[in-house]
Amino acid sequence: MNRRDFLHVLATAAAGGMLLPAGFARAQAAAADFYDAPAFGNVSLLHITDCHAQLRPIHFREPSVNLGVGSMVGQAPHLVGARFLEHFAVKPGTAEAHAFTCLDFEEKAGVYGKVGGFAHLATLVKRVRANRPGALLLDGGDTWQGSGTALWTGGQDMVDAAKLLGIDIMTLHWECTYGQDRVKEVAEKDFAGTIDVVAQNIKTADFGDDVFKPFVMREVNGVPVAVIGQAFPYTPIANPRYMVADWTFGIQEENMQATVDAARAAGAAVVVVLSHNGMDVDLKMASRVSGIDAILGGHTHDGMPAPTMVANPGGKTLVTNAGSNGKFLGVLDLEVKDRRVTGFRYKLMPVFANLLAADPEMHAFIEKVRAPFAAKLDEVLAVSEGLLYRRGNFNGSFDQLILDALMMEKDAEIAFSPGFRWGTTVLPGQPITMENLLDQTAITYPYVTLNAMSGEQIKTVLEDVCDNLFNTDPYYQQGGDMVRVGGLSYSCDPTAPMGRRIQDMTVRGQPVEAGKTYKVAGWAPVSEEARTAGGEPVWELVARNLRARKTVAAPRLNLPTLKGVDGNPGLTA
Repeated sequence: MNRRDFLHVLATAAAGGMLLPAGFARAQAAAADFYDAPAFGNVSLLHITDCHAQLRPIHFREPSVNLGVGSMVGQAPHLVGARFLEHFAVKPGTAEAHAFTCLDFEEKAGVYGKVGGFAHLATLVKRVRANRPGALLLDGGDTWQGSGTALWTGGQDMVDAAKLLGIDIMTLHWECTYGQDRVKEVAEKDFAGTIDVVAQNIKTADFGDDVFKPFVMREVNGVPVAVIGQAFPYTPIANPRYMVADWTFGIQEENMQATVDAARAAGAAVVVVLSHNGMDVDLKMASRVSGIDAILGGHTHDGMPAPTMVANPGGKTLVTNAGSNGKFLGVLDLEVKDRRVTGFRYKLMPVFANLLAADPEMHAFIEKVRAPFAAKLDEVLAVSEGLLYRRGNFNGSFDQLILDALMMEKDAEIAFSPGFRWGTTVLPGQPITMENLLDQTAITYPYVTLNAMSGEQIKTVLEDVCDNLFNTDPYYQQGGDMVRVGGLSYSCDPTAPMGRRIQDMTVRGQPVEAGKTYKVAGWAPVSEEARTAGGEPVWELVARNLRARKTVAAPRLNLPTLKGVDGNPGLTA
């Protein structure tokens, strides 16, 4: 849709009686430029990642804290707020600024409306593909998990939506939490002849055989393009090992180089890695593996308006990351001459539901798959007086709501909640529905736990998770943000060495004693013993708590006192 066509649609909508909030027409006119993407070159790759089963439009607040350490300080993706806008030359106060940062989020959400939604995404995909013959649509994973309907259908709603959207190739992470048998069933039956699942780093535990194709070759306008899959390397650590008991993962850098070489030997003029490493890992891999033209990345939910160019022994590699929750569509156009990439253009398009008409076929599909669960999803549990969100290195207000509920319902002194990055946003004054709650908690191992832990054990847990997040070597970052903590105050120095990042722990104003035992509530245990023991799903506990409260004040965030990060551009002032 060009600008003139868009403004015509807007005028028609207004003439038809559509009520537009103050400033909305101006915002829409400016945002229309997002969808002006003239074709370039002869190979086009469209990229989505980390949609976390969000079929309908949602609100999603970007982080105010995304700290980098070591060589990663001040580098993309560890930029937030005004520093992000400055780095990427994004004008403050625009629709683009709202899409990429948390600045003035509540105000701007009221102006620009919701983002994502597969029906609106489908419209954009079709428009972009219309002038890009042969364009491939790549899915970076974390697609089948993150909603109530996905959980209750074993991911089938998202499997069918992916086929309808026209995805060509995908890789994996949270998909594996449905179990290896379910993943293989989808790959070999549902996706047969339509979507290729690729992962060079998933092997059988017994003989080291490939579980999925390491790469696939597709010809785009006469150009042979190899797409290599890189599944999340730490799936058996970040998620339950028993769900993928017969598979091994890992970064497997040497095997990646061998796979790139094999793709080139097979005739690939373009080699692209479809990655779920996380952006820091992708940047390091790009500097060490030769022959990759571009890495289309996911996992860390970083919406990057421009790629990072990384030098390596064989040349240069573009590294991108396309955000999360169906909020963005990445478009990478390549000019390929004489079997090499000679130029590129990249655009990360925010999917504003108010700017893109819903694709009728996808909309009808979404309504159909939701219908059996609509009454349960629409149940109003309480009304929120404040903004509820998740994303951020240390805590989010929806996480705090879960922590508070755990402590209240389990009479615990301390509560832990996983540092998941997925989860949608609820605006002040809006109802908290069961669907909103499931957007934060819908996993296949949702059990609530209650344990007696010593002060020493508590510190060890915090130190271990903190090292996963702030290790200066990206290859040792094993996924997620910091565990969310309720009832316990502490200080954190992300720049300190392992074992000395967590200090000053107190509970109810008293210092935590190494040998003293504390009552700690949590959820999402990864051990097989926890699965056997069972336990109440966390959404049932939180729903019970919310129904009793009816109205929820803005949660008071329990955040650590940060040290060693003054002036860090990954921290909003």
